[in-house]
Order: sequence, then C-alpha cells, then structure tokens
Amino acid sequence: MNRRQLLQTAAATTLLAAPALAATTTEDAKLAALLETFWQEDLDTSPQQATARGLDVGPRAAQRGQLDDESRAGRDAWIASRGKQFARLKAIDATRLSPAARIDHDVVAWRTKAISEGGQRFKFGDSAGGYAPYSPYILSQLTGPYQSTPEFLETSHPVANTADAEAWLSRLTAYGKAIDDSTDAFRTDSAAGVLAPDFILDLAIAQLETQRRESPETTKVTTSLARKAAAAGIAGDWTRRAAAIVSATVHPALDRQLAAVRAARAGAKPDAGAWKLPVGEAFYAGALAFQTTTDLKPDAVHNLGRAQVAELTARLDTLLKAQGMSRGSVGERLNALGARPDQVWPNTDAGRAGLLASLNVQVAEIRKLLPRIFATIPTSPVEVVRVPADIEAGSPGAYASIGSADGARPGRFYINLQNTAERPKFSLPTLTYHEALPGHNWQGAIARDAGALPAVRRYGGNFAAYGEGWALYSEDLAEELGVYQADPLGQIGHLQSLLFRAARLVADTGLHQKRWTRDQATDYFAATTGYLRSRAQREINRYCVWPGQACSYKVGHNEWTRLRRAVEAKQGSNFDIKAFHEVLRMGPMPLTVLAKAIMDRA
Repeated sequence: MNRRQLLQTAAATTLLAAPALAATTTEDAKLAALLETFWQEDLDTSPQQATARGLDVGPRAAQRGQLDDESRAGRDAWIASRGKQFARLKAIDATRLSPAARIDHDVVAWRTKAISEGGQRFKFGDSAGGYAPYSPYILSQLTGPYQSTPEFLETSHPVANTADAEAWLSRLTAYGKAIDDSTDAFRTDSAAGVLAPDFILDLAIAQLETQRRESPETTKVTTSLARKAAAAGIAGDWTRRAAAIVSATVHPALDRQLAAVRAARAGAKPDAGAWKLPVGEAFYAGALAFQTTTDLKPDAVHNLGRAQVAELTARLDTLLKAQGMSRGSVGERLNALGARPDQVWPNTDAGRAGLLASLNVQVAEIRKLLPRIFATIPTSPVEVVRVPADIEAGSPGAYASIGSADGARPGRFYINLQNTAERPKFSLPTLTYHEALPGHNWQGAIARDAGALPAVRRYGGNFAAYGEGWALYSEDLAEELGVYQADPLGQIGHLQSLLFRAARLVADTGLHQKRWTRDQATDYFAATTGYLRSRAQREINRYCVWPGQACSYKVGHNEWTRLRRAVEAKQGSNFDIKAFHEVLRMGPMPLTVLAKAIMDRA
C-alpha cells in the first residue's frame, strides 16, 4: 500500500467512524438521553410519524388508529414544545461534547430555536411538521389534511390483519375531525388577514370538489382499504364499513370545508407574494432563512439568481448551437427541443407506462456506477411511480419518498404525468438522479441506516437546503460518472435543470420581495427555462404557497459544491471522494453546521 492509498484509507476511516462515536463523555451521555426524550415526545404528538416509521406497535399500538392534531391548539402546542426543548438543550455544556455529539446538539438546537422563534412571532399557517412555521396557508392545493391524509393512508398505513383494518376505520373517523379542525384554523387565519391568493383557493376548491364528488364506496380511502384487506386475505365487508364512515363523517366535513373556502374566496385577491401577509416582509425574511439555513437576504438571493441564470444560459447557448440550434433565445430553443416528436412521450396510459419503465431502467443503471464514488452502499429498492392522478393537478412535478429500512416499503420517486409533454425525454435522466439515485433516496437511505445517529435526527426533521442541495449536487455526480458522454441532449437537460433552480431564486424573491404578479413570475420562468407555460404556472403556484422553499435548492447546491472544492483544495492529491461522501452518515443538518462538520474532518 503506497502513501497516498494509506492516507485515503485513513481519511475514509475517520469519516466512517465519526458518526459512530459512542458517548465518550458524561455530557455526551446526557445529550443522548435528552435527544431520545425529544424523539419520544415527538412521537407522542405524531401518530402518523409513528406509523411511517413502523413504530406504532407495542406501547404505541393505539397510535395506528389515530391521526395528527390539525387544530390551531395543536399547532400552538407543537410550537411551544420546540421552545421548551431548546431551553432544555441549554442545560448541556456544548464545549464538553465530543465532535459527533456536538453536531447532534447544534443541529437540534438550530431547528428547535428556529421553529420556536418563528412560531411565536407568526401565529398562523400550516400545522405541525412540514415547513411550519413558514408555510402560511392552512389550506391550499399543497396543504391541508384533505390533501395529505388519503395519500398517507395509501402509502403508510399497513393492513396485514384485522386490527390494522379496524385501525384504518378509526383513522377515517379521525379524518373527518382533522378536516373540521383545519377548517376552523382556516377561518381564524382568514379573519386575521391571512388568506391565500384567489387562484390558489381555486385550485384547492377544485381538488376538494373532486374528492367530494366521489361516492363513499369509490373514494380513495375506501377502495384502498378494501384492496389492501383483500390482498391480505382479511375477511369482512370493509367497503361497506368504510363507506358508512365516509358518508357520515368525512363527506359532511368536506362540505363544511368547501363552504368555508368558497366564502373566503369571495374576498380573496390575486396578490401572490408573502409581502401581503401581516408583517409580510419579516415573514419572508424568516422563511428564506429557515429554508436556506443561511442569513442570506432576499435582495442578495435575487442577485445571485440573476448572475447564475446568466452563466448557465451562456453554457446552454454553446451546447444548443452544437446541436444546430442557434435561432431564438435559449429559452425558446429549449422549448423547441422539448416539443420535438422524438422527445415527447405520448400523453396516454401506454406513453406514461413507457416513460416510467425507462426511468426505472435508469435507476438500475446508475446504481451500478455508484460504488465508484461511495463507500456506503444502500441496498434499499427504489421504484419510479406516477403521482396519484387525484392530486397531480396541484402536486409538484416530482418528489421522493424514502423507503423502510427492511425494504418492505420501497423508496419511491414520484413523477407528475398529468401532461407528458411537460417532461421531454432529454430532461428525464437528471431528474432521476435528483430524486432517486444518488439523490434524495440514496441520501435518505444512508442517513436512515446510520444507526449511531439519534432517532430525532434520523427521522425528526429535514433541512431543505441540505437535502435539495445534495440532490442537485447528485446531478453533477452523475455527469462526473460519464452518463452524458454519449448523450449530449441529456447534458443539455442537466444544465437546464440547474438553470431551472437558478431561475427559482429570481422568481421566488420576485414574488415575495419585489411584489411580482403571478403572471409576471410565470412569464419570466417560462421564458428563462424553456418550460411549457403550464409547467411554469404550476411551479409559480407552488412558490406562492411555500415562500423561500424554492430557493433552498440552488443555495444548497452552491454550498455543497463550494465545500467539495474546499476539501479538494485542502487535501490535494490525497482527496478521496468516497471519504467526502461519508458525511451523509452524519445526517441532515443546516448548511452552517454542515460546513463546520466537513471542514473539521478534511
């Protein structure tokens, strides 16, 4: 073994060992016990989290029949609990912690402090979890139990025996109450001047109406239970029993919610940005800091986006010209490329099936290459599936779901196929690397399986800039692995993906800081990225609901890239990319903590 190999092995061993350090000091032990207490407190208030993690068994078995509290009182209690947790962390002497424990401390302290301070100042918006307290609208096309509960039951609630099926029925009854609780919170916020733009309420009304139009026997929450019970061979008339609850409890609650949203819609305005909210400028500044885990100001983010859009546009111009495409703006040429017959999957069931099959092949192919750049190799299965048709009108274009550690529930990359023309073939490979491997599902599986991490860190909260930044950096990794050597159009798709995220910096700050209209933001986005206007519109709708979240991607990507280059510069010929990527075993964290964790170990 030569000196360079020895140093590379040592570097890898150091990073491999770092997350697995036992409690080496008395203070470490105190912190470990406290963080475990936090995790149990979190599970106490989130039956859905317990189910999603497979922990609703034994002493928590009753939680399998419960849903999370969607009331305003429940949100207030959750905010207060974060403040109490942050206060209890102050009893730990951080200077006496081992390096690994110090990361755990700093990550949890950052999150509890940010949620507590934001929630105390801004007493409106979405309930616990997600992007709260910086998700301002309790009901929208993306928020509210009407939108999330049916999908949660479908994807997370197991039906292996009669008790599981009975628990599903209990949750159906609770679903009606959750809808009513969110309706009450919606009315409270509306009266205080917190109301989504009129076009967002229109989207929510359309989705509510779609759900309400279904008969109790054919609605998703009924048919899913019946299908799962039949597959498990569980005797019983589950369709009849579920339908009776939907008829008596869920549908009346949906009627009340529809009435409340329609009444509020009469007074809604098209103003798209968070600036219109009570203390709206302060809210957006807080949302931007929360989502990016930085202290970047809106104007700085806007200017950064403008500069990166210009740089990426110039690079794309060169690549497009090499393909004989030189007329029109870069956005126009990208749009024209995406409309070419050879780039469009048919907008039919057969076309969608072909698209999904091609992406599942891409997942299998990239998996073969990853041992070249990773020391930790997750074996969890990952599949590409369609966003459920009943929610795709308001859904993001794509998102990931991390599977269970035992492989019983595979990881998934959901892609919105409402209109396949929005997903030209040249753009799909980089999306697969982003959502599946080595992006979200890969990163999530590594963190999930890092057994030495406290549970509250493995499962108790993500950081958008970390996770989305990693997923964009993963697109770069695929390029490094040579996937585009024989695919110049795929390389264009990769740069268009980066351009898309840079344009988000401009559009998000434009909406929320510079008071752009929805049409102004959509026009900019479509012209810059070359996306169909329908896709650009859906993007802008999303940014209106989740201020600042769209900025997390490129800000996070910039930081991952900067840190990679900094470690390469520091280590020189001793740089080992496998060792660098072992940082994923330390779990998600704010970018400020990530920078210290990486450079301390470089």
